[in-house]
Amino acid sequence: MNTPRKAGARTGRAPGLTELAAERASGALLCDAGTVYLQGGQVVHAESPVSPGVEVLLTTGGRLTADSWREAMGRAGPAGGVGRFLVDSGRLSGAELEICHLGALFDAAYFALGHGSGPRGFQRGAAHWLGPVRPVGAAAVERETRRRGELLAALWPYPRVDTEPVVRRRPDGRAPAVTPRQRAVLALADGVRTPARIARELGRPAFHTLIDIRRLAAAGHIATPRSTGPAAPRAPRPGVPGHPALPARSGARPPLPPGRGPTAAGFTDPDIDLLRRLRDALEATL
Repeated sequence: MNTPRKAGARTGRAPGLTELAAERASGALLCDAGTVYLQGGQVVHAESPVSPGVEVLLTTGGRLTADSWREAMGRAGPAGGVGRFLVDSGRLSGAELEICHLGALFDAAYFALGHGSGPRGFQRGAAHWLGPVRPVGAAAVERETRRRGELLAALWPYPRVDTEPVVRRRPDGRAPAVTPRQRAVLALADGVRTPARIARELGRPAFHTLIDIRRLAAAGHIATPRSTGPAAPRAPRPGVPGHPALPARSGARPPLPPGRGPTAAGFTDPDIDLLRRLRDALEATL
C-alpha cells in the first residue's frame, strides 16, 4: 500500500518539502524512510514502514472490521476515494476519519522527514488511495516533526531504543509506577519485538509508542543498549526537519548514562498535555 497510485515524471535532483510547497506541487515525495503526498503544495497524507497506517489504526483498534476495510479498498481504492467511501457508507463519521487521518499523517511524516531520512525523488501527479481528507501546510508538518524529535531527545537522549528490540529489565524501588498504556508496551517487550512492531500490534501510532518506550527506558523498566551514547549535538539548520532552531546552551547538564534515569522520567514538556489530549481523543473514537 506504500506504492503511489500514479507515477509521474521524476526530476534529476530530489526537491525538499519546502521547495515543493512553494511551487504548489502535487505528487509523492519519496524519502528514505517514507513517502509524503502533496496536493497543491499542501500535505495530504504520509506513509512510512515504521508507522502503522490508517488501516491498522482503524482495524486493530476495533473501529472497523478487516472485511469492511477490504471492501472499502476494493470499491474505492483504485479511484483514490477510500476515505470518502468510509464516510458516505456510514462506516465512519467525518470527524473520526479526520482524527485518524491526521494522527497517521503526522506519525508517518515524523519518520519520513525526520533525522536520518532525506528526499530521494518526487513523482509528480501521484495520489494516495485514501483521497483528500484534511490538507496540512508543509510548514506545520515540518514544525511538528522538529518538535517531536526535540521531545524524544528531552525525555531520554538515546535514540537506539527507538529501533532496537525492546528488552525489559527489573527497575529498583525508586522507579515510577507504569501507566496502563506503558504496561501494554511492556507486555510485548520480549527482546525480539522492535518499537515499530509493538506499535503495529497494539494499533497505536509509532511516535506515541516511542514516547512510552523512552519514558520506560529513562525510568529503568526497559534496557538502554550499552553500546550507544547520547545523541550528539548537531549544528542547527533552520527549516530542516529534525534540527533545533537554536543551539543547546553551554551550561546544560550532560545527559545521564544508559540504565536508569529518574530525573529524565520526571521531565515535563509544555506540549505533553496537548499530546495526551489528542491521544485520548483518538483512542476514544477508534
